[in-house]
Amino acid sequence: MTKKKLKVAVIYGGRSPEHEVSIESARKVIEALDRKKYSVASIKIPKSGKFNYDTLRKFDVVLPILHGLLGEDGTIQGLLKLINVPFGGAGVLGSAVGMDKDVAKRLLRDAEISVPKFLVYRQGEKILFNEVKGALGTPIFIKPANLGSSVGIHKVKNKREFERAVKDAFKYDSKIIIEETINGKEIECAVIGNEKLVASFPGEIIPKDEFYTYKAKYDNSGGTVYKIPARLSGKFTKKIQKLAIRTYKVLSCEGMGRVDMFLTKSGKIFVNEINTIPGPVMFRRMWEASGMPFSKVLDKLIRLAIERFNREKKLKTTFK
Repeated sequence: MTKKKLKVAVIYGGRSPEHEVSIESARKVIEALDRKKYSVASIKIPKSGKFNYDTLRKFDVVLPILHGLLGEDGTIQGLLKLINVPFGGAGVLGSAVGMDKDVAKRLLRDAEISVPKFLVYRQGEKILFNEVKGALGTPIFIKPANLGSSVGIHKVKNKREFERAVKDAFKYDSKIIIEETINGKEIECAVIGNEKLVASFPGEIIPKDEFYTYKAKYDNSGGTVYKIPARLSGKFTKKIQKLAIRTYKVLSCEGMGRVDMFLTKSGKIFVNEINTIPGPVMFRRMWEASGMPFSKVLDKLIRLAIERFNREKKLKTTFK
């Protein structure tokens, strides 16, 4: 008897500056899904954000591959919970926390996980270059608090660059984060799981530019070098994996995530951020280096989505 295929929808695009990145990520996920196990549909949300979400009810599992705002920040996850559809990846809380660099760093700092020193400003507040320089030194990074893919991110050294960067970052968010520069290796580590967590072999990014810019990430001519597994001793590989899992737990992540870190020459590790819907390039390569093909990673992500859904179904929704 032929086993019935699960109906899986990959949802992508969306009303975000990372719309185009999402399209490319979704293409790779759709290609990797095993057609012997799944009946696959793709649902593209246009830049207007308008789509018939009621069609999502007919699927067994939805995989959100929406980078950035209105997709990776808990919004689509909340919608899927409301309409009672299993979905892959982090839930509402983990998604929202992971998207907000300010909130994530405060939680990590409270858990005594090292993060770069940072300052946070909201639209309309006075931001003085000399005060920021005095607190963080130079160069510094200026970023929208809720965005990814290096959109709106600038590394600045002087007042003129600073003022331009602040203005640009506020185009994408009403809150910005300004961070000290950590000199060290850029290390990433993938994690998968709900309760039982597994970390991949770490990967190392060696950007040609001053930092891992949008161009370096998505333009093949950017000259970025990827070392997977990363050039680390066995001791530091285990430390990175352990810290990635701890970060994942602290930030209430489920399903999957990619933890980005810096490793200094002195051996100190700083967590930069978590990505709850990681782009498949590094994520896939790290798992392949760890002995798990991308199709198997997606199998696991789908199983985890169904397991969480079934677990949550048992929770009481009435009280007498």
